[in-house]
Amino acid sequence: MSSGGQVSALVVLTTLANIEDARSLVRRLVNDRLVACGTVVDNVLSVYMWQGKLEETAETLVVLKTTSDRWDNLESAVHELHTYDVPELLALPVVKGLPAYLGWLAEQTGDESE
Repeated sequence: MSSGGQVSALVVLTTLANIEDARSLVRRLVNDRLVACGTVVDNVLSVYMWQGKLEETAETLVVLKTTSDRWDNLESAVHELHTYDVPELLALPVVKGLPAYLGWLAEQTGDESE
């Protein structure tokens, strides 16, 4: 938690090759309490350079909601579970949020022994 009792929330982005991989990753991360929620957005188009070649790939976007306290474990889990050699994993800080939602987020990602 940051000063003032506010949750240090993050929105984390990643992409996967298909909806099945995305669903599997999100279920594991939620079950392991590394994220409170994952929103799966199928059929996005990513345009990027890879190994010197312009690529256009249909992917599935995943928007994860978590806390900064969970980042290190989340990063390790995504590295282990993701199917890409170099997965996108970007954390964006949440500047403001509905207090009730931020409380729920902290509860869902907190240590069960707390």
